[in-house]
Amino acid sequence: MPISPQEFLRKYGFDKEEEEPDHSLRHNAMEHARHLKRPHAGTPHDWEEWKRFKKEHPDQVEDDD
Repeated sequence: MPISPQEFLRKYGFDKEEEEPDHSLRHNAMEHARHLKRPHAGTPHDWEEWKRFKKEHPDQVEDDD
């Protein structure tokens, strides 16, 4: 007795929908904040802030490599 395609998918675990990665601006901003890296561009003030932050919080900054 043949089974329907939906039953087949359920039986073998293919009916689970995969979560799509979150590409919202909020998610991207949170990822950027969690993984602090050296800026690629910016004003001299941005670079001064970066150097000061890196000096004050060396454990929160990822390597420049």
